[in-house]
Order: sequence, then structure tokens, then C-alpha cells
Amino acid sequence: MRTTHPPDRFPKPKQKNDRKPAPWRLRIHEIIFEADTPSGKFFDIALIIAIILSVITVMFDSVATIREQYGQALYIIEWFFTLLFTLEYLLRILSLGNPARYIRSFYGVVDLISILPTYLSLLVPGSQYLMVIRVLRLLRVFRILKLAHYMNEAEFLLKAMRGSFRKISIFLFFIMTLVLIFGSLLYIIEGDESGFTSIGVSCYWAITTLTTVGYGDISPQSPLGRAFASVIMVLGYGVIAVPTGIVTAELVSPITGKVSTQACPACGAEKHSYDAVFCKYCGTELNADQDPD
Repeated sequence: MRTTHPPDRFPKPKQKNDRKPAPWRLRIHEIIFEADTPSGKFFDIALIIAIILSVITVMFDSVATIREQYGQALYIIEWFFTLLFTLEYLLRILSLGNPARYIRSFYGVVDLISILPTYLSLLVPGSQYLMVIRVLRLLRVFRILKLAHYMNEAEFLLKAMRGSFRKISIFLFFIMTLVLIFGSLLYIIEGDESGFTSIGVSCYWAITTLTTVGYGDISPQSPLGRAFASVIMVLGYGVIAVPTGIVTAELVSPITGKVSTQACPACGAEKHSYDAVFCKYCGTELNADQDPD
């Protein structure tokens, strides 16, 4: 008598890819992408040193006297770093299960741009294109942007900048309104005799005065115009202080953390941390059943 096995009532879902990555790929990924491991830290430090040295090479190559004397050596060093970063770029692609995401990412584009100019120089023959090649070679300076990829502080700073973007935008809109008002007033007060030939020129003067640059190419001559200029000079300090304060507040807010609304039963002090057990002023035990949410 033949027996048949009943089909599974709940079949297992098919996995897209049950194969585990090869050990060598996992090892490369650990070295290149894992910054907390000893090998990853060593790789990051070595890569940062290579990036700095490559940018220094570009800077030396831009000096005519150094290029005439050490041009061949700089050319060899340039190709050494190009091949080194090319190998790094290929290893990053090979070590990832989804390399397309890395290739389309910001740092993937930066990695590619940093190695392309040297290869493009081989495809452009003729001395008439040397200046174009030199401009393309300056793109290698984008390697310095990769330094931020290995610094946690850079991400912390970017979050603060994003958090303060709207406040700074409103402040800049207010400043540009003041520039237009003061520029128009100075154009009416001073006129062509003092160099304020148009509202645009007057706004240019207001911007240089507000930002405390003060080129001195044009300046008000009448007493009333100088009075307005004095007001703009004083306001110029706020142009620097206000955005700095906004960004600083965003930087400090994650560090200070949230505070609870519970008050000390003894002294009535407030603004304790959520994990506080005792009052930070008198030492009395706080209510333990406070819900932080």
C-alpha cells in the first residue's frame, strides 16, 4: 500500500538568497567598513593618511617651481595613489552584497570622482589639452571629503546644521530685508555723488558693511548717511553672533538631554534628568514611579 505525505499546510517562504557571503568577502567588509575592529581602525587611519598625502601631492604639483624640479616624481606618486584608491574602490564594491547602493551614494560618487581624472588624462592626447587635464586633476581634491566619512563628529555637526537650517534661513531672510531697506535709503540719501549709483550698488555696500568686511571702495559722505552706516556697523555683530548661537544651541541640545517635569518633594526644584533618583540640590529621594514618556 502506497503512502503519501500530505503537503505542508504552511509552506516555508522562499528565500531570495540563502547563500552566505564568502569568508574573504566578510573579512574585506570587516576591514573596510567596520571601524570598531582593530583591523578596521588601522585601515581607516592608513586611508586618512593616504588621502592627506594625495592632496598634498596635488598642492605641490600646482606650484610651478616644484613641478619643474620634481615633476616626474610627483607624476609617479600621483599614479601610486590613483591605483591605491582604485583598488580600495573595487574592494568596497566586491565586499558588499548590494554594491549599487554604495556606487550611487555620496561617498561612492566621491570615491569614483577622485580616481577618474588621472585615467582621463590618458585619453586626451595633445599639448593643447594640457590645461583641460590640469583642471580635471584638481577634482582629486574631492578626496578630502572622504575624511568626514570616518569621523563621528562630522555626522554630529551635520545634524546640528540640519536642525538649525530653518532658523538660520529665517534670520538670513530678515538680514536681506534690512540690506534692501538700508541700501535703498543710502541710495536716496547719497546718490551718484558718493558712488551709490544704483540700489544694487547700495545693497552691495550694505552687505559688505553688515558682514564687517568693509572694502572701502564706496562710503557715505553726508552726516545722515554716516549715521545710517553706524547703525549697520553695529548690526553687523549680530550677523555673526546670531547664527553662531543657533548652531551652538543645536549642538548642545543632544548633550544636555531631556529633563523630566517632576519636582523635588522637599525643596520643589525641577528640571531633573529622567533617570535621576535624588534631587540634585538637596539630595531628597524623588518619586520613583515617574514615567519618562
